[in-house]
Amino acid sequence: MRIKESYMSRRVVVTGMGAITPLGNDVQSFWEGLVEGKSGVGPITKFDTTDYKVKLAAEVKDFDPKLYMDFKSAKRMELFSQYAVAASKMALDESGLDLDKEDLFRVGVIIGCGVGSMQASEREHEKLMNMGPARVNPLFIPMMISNMAAGNVAIQFGLKGKNIDVVTACASGTNSIGEAFHSIKHGEAEVILAGGTESAVCPLGVAGFTALTALSTNEDASLASRPFDKDRDGFVIGEGSGVIVLEELEHAKARGAKILAEIVGYGSTCDAYHITSPPEDGSGAGMAMIMAMNEANASPSDVEYINAHGTSTHHNDLFETRAIKYAFKDHAKKLKINSTKSMTGHLLGAAGGIEAIVCVKSICEDYIHVTAGSSEADEDMDLDYCFGSGVHTKVNYAMSNSLGFGGHNASILLKKYEA
Repeated sequence: MRIKESYMSRRVVVTGMGAITPLGNDVQSFWEGLVEGKSGVGPITKFDTTDYKVKLAAEVKDFDPKLYMDFKSAKRMELFSQYAVAASKMALDESGLDLDKEDLFRVGVIIGCGVGSMQASEREHEKLMNMGPARVNPLFIPMMISNMAAGNVAIQFGLKGKNIDVVTACASGTNSIGEAFHSIKHGEAEVILAGGTESAVCPLGVAGFTALTALSTNEDASLASRPFDKDRDGFVIGEGSGVIVLEELEHAKARGAKILAEIVGYGSTCDAYHITSPPEDGSGAGMAMIMAMNEANASPSDVEYINAHGTSTHHNDLFETRAIKYAFKDHAKKLKINSTKSMTGHLLGAAGGIEAIVCVKSICEDYIHVTAGSSEADEDMDLDYCFGSGVHTKVNYAMSNSLGFGGHNASILLKKYEA
């Protein structure tokens, strides 16, 4: 075992990315869709919505697990695990890591998932009720539980290091990336695949969020998800996975890796207030942003861009705006803020994974995508939400926010890599 370096000496960089999203099943098509302002929202095809108030979702299209894993492995995984394995394979491929040359006990996986497989629960409960307990699938439990995304990724690629499933609802993906960042920074690993995955577009998932009055009932796919807009009426449920390869800088340099960006700060707090609503002053999320900047030794004026949680619900968008003002004070009005969920819907536990990828792409391309579908904000939401069009601008620092039921707040800060 190598001796741990000091806490501050280890830098952490991004060397690979993979994405399965409602806009495309790789990072490039995902990014191109965002640049075009394209919506991944459409009518639900996975089940009959005749009796449902909600008719729309942001579904993954044309996903074929056999492109990423063998048929036998795929059969033993629920969709959320398949998405995670696919995104991880693409991230590893881009990173150029030669796993045969790595100490695999120093390569980990931290992939979060909010709910696991509700589809498996629906399916096996029906068997239980109609045919009795003897007919329940022997693999029901190991296929359904949410940690199997991280477990299956490790099994597929032989990764024997730290392996964790962070479950903080819709903050799961961002918390996973932040915890992976700290694990590498603290010397617990050299490489970690980090992000989130989710597949909850199913009868129980849609019915549950509808009963909570969290989902948009708008049947116009171009307007159903419109974060920060005065006429927003809830989020659109989405699905997919986003995974990035985080790597200790010297390890990446030693193998000649292409470095995409550096992760420099992470903040995580709890509102300790309400199971579904943030506090009105946004202090919990605001403090997570402050913590991320403090760790990076960055001031509010250093940050140009925030990829907001921006769910298109009344409470989130208003209180997140207040949280940004809490953290950034006067600089808040100079920030470019957008919501990827305007085009992908809300990927729940996977949201932070794909939105971290958006931050990296924004840093690499010096481009901030539009918040599509939104046109006019509430009177007391007076920040720059990138309505109307995307923006070509220098992006040195990008922050990604994720907020989850239970009061979970997570923020990560990325920056343009400098040797």
